Amino acid sequence: MKISKKNLLAQKRRWRIRKSVRGTAARPRVALKLTHLHLYAQAIDDDRGLTLVASATTSKDLRAKKLRPSIAGAAAFGAAFGEKAKAAGLTTVVFDRAGRRYHGAVKAFAD
Repeated sequence: MKISKKNLLAQKRRWRIRKSVRGTAARPRVALKLTHLHLYAQAIDDDRGLTLVASATTSKDLRAKKLRPSIAGAAAFGAAFGEKAKAAGLTTVVFDRAGRRYHGAVKAFAD
């Protein structure tokens, strides 16, 4: 399987960022995935290899809101994910932007 130059460079960015971003039980890594239709986020404890909290715009409670990966949709999804993380007892996290620039929908989610 041949990998395009664009995908290869994106994967190298992800690897470079992941070298320094590490999640623990006290401070999990929040990974964000954006597609052209949906948003996915999860808080991960890398030490134990466990997902502590996960949410997506495809889940039952968020599907009715019809959130899209725009700035407004990412801000609303980030607020909903933050409430879910607080309910699970998470207070501080490490943000994994997955090779994307910190602006637009990524910044709206993180804020």
